[in-house]
Amino acid sequence: MALEEHIGREGFVQGAQGKFAYKLMNDLFANYSNALRPVEDMDKAMNVTLQVTLSQIIDMDERNQILMAYLWIRQVWFDAYLRWNRDDYDGLDTIRIPSSYVWRPDIVLYNNADDQFTGSMETNVVIRYDGQIMWDSPAITKSSCKVDVSFFPFDGQQCRLTFGSWTYNGNQIDILNHLDTGDLTDFVENVEWEILGMPAKKNVITYGCCSEPYPDVTYTLILKRRASFYIFNLLLPCVMISFLAPLGFYLPADSGEKVSLGVTVLLALTVFQLLVAESMPPSENVPLIGKYYIATMTMITASTALTIFIMNIHHCGPEAKPVPRWAKKFILQYMSRIFFVYEVGESCKRPKKGPENGKKPVAQEMNGQAERRDNSAILRNCAEKIRSEKLEEAPDKDNLSKADAPGEWKESGKYPEKGGGGKESRYSECSKTHCVCHNERLLKNIEYMANCFREQKAAQKRTGEWKKVAKVMDRFFMWVFFIMVFFMSVLIMGKAL
Repeated sequence: MALEEHIGREGFVQGAQGKFAYKLMNDLFANYSNALRPVEDMDKAMNVTLQVTLSQIIDMDERNQILMAYLWIRQVWFDAYLRWNRDDYDGLDTIRIPSSYVWRPDIVLYNNADDQFTGSMETNVVIRYDGQIMWDSPAITKSSCKVDVSFFPFDGQQCRLTFGSWTYNGNQIDILNHLDTGDLTDFVENVEWEILGMPAKKNVITYGCCSEPYPDVTYTLILKRRASFYIFNLLLPCVMISFLAPLGFYLPADSGEKVSLGVTVLLALTVFQLLVAESMPPSENVPLIGKYYIATMTMITASTALTIFIMNIHHCGPEAKPVPRWAKKFILQYMSRIFFVYEVGESCKRPKKGPENGKKPVAQEMNGQAERRDNSAILRNCAEKIRSEKLEEAPDKDNLSKADAPGEWKESGKYPEKGGGGKESRYSECSKTHCVCHNERLLKNIEYMANCFREQKAAQKRTGEWKKVAKVMDRFFMWVFFIMVFFMSVLIMGKAL
């Protein structure tokens, strides 16, 4: 019975309050107008307290410089014509009615960037017996924000939300901030941006159009970008691609892929550069990652040009000039040891040396005429020996027999014995003349072949020296560009830290 009596009493009380609420509504708005500012003295300013709660950051459009946020806006003011005595209405102290029934301050977002100019939702207001009106309304705002992408993706932004009355000046409505900062207790964490703070500041500004002051409350939203996404999707691929560029110098020149590698790396970086440019505003401030891309692309372009130059040195033909003396000393001797470039048969411990402790052979120091004269003398001696051997074998081939005495021949039906006539002496002279002429032609042919062999060997030596010069330059530029890529990567990573 007690429970039933309690429920019946509460239902009676609620029903009674509902009747008093309708009576209060009729009494309050019988002669009320929501068109005029509800103050008793029109010369006094009405105080409006503003409080903004940030619920969520929906989007940050860097290219169009627009911040889209979800806010809860609370406005509190006193209406001089909406007051009542609680005792006359059964202790009723608050009522909730649609906000369109009462006068509302025209507080708007000054830096609004919404093309539809949608305001707050039409929610109810809470009216207290002493005339205090509290209006809580959620709003999705699009505000203009000056975006500085100089240090993208390690940048931070400061976006301002300025609230003020559009038509009432400071002598009519004075805006006060409820707290020195925006409320972040109900903020939903954003995956891209981290909130560092939201300080609030009241400003009183006199615009050029009007002489009256206009107060406003500005909330500064301090944001810091979470760079993990951009590091793993834009920065690290660029760093890895950049380290491929110096390896083009390590490729053998005969492979034919040195220039192709440089061009491929350049095209890959161009694609990443376009991806960054599409999301950034077209301003004069080039983002940090864009500077890194441009520097890397410039380095790869220079490496490709140097590769073409080095390949021309590598593939120079036999008609190339000899390697200059300074290049032989500086590049082939010192730089080749520093960068561990050795020919076949050499090692870092026992470099290849020529005869007599690296000195040239005597034959290489002689001029061409002396060398040809010595070679001719050697060949003539060999030819005389060959001719004497042929003369000794000639009687056997011509069916001639040797005499018992040395130097004597017997004729077998064609020539008399030695000392018997002049034919034998003429035959000997003719044979000697024929052999000498034949050996002279042979000597010329052998000398010609020897000259060709020397020229070919000298050309091969020049070509080998130029190839070694190209290889040393390849190793030198490879380490130079490796160091450049490393320092650029460390620099941009240092900005991240």
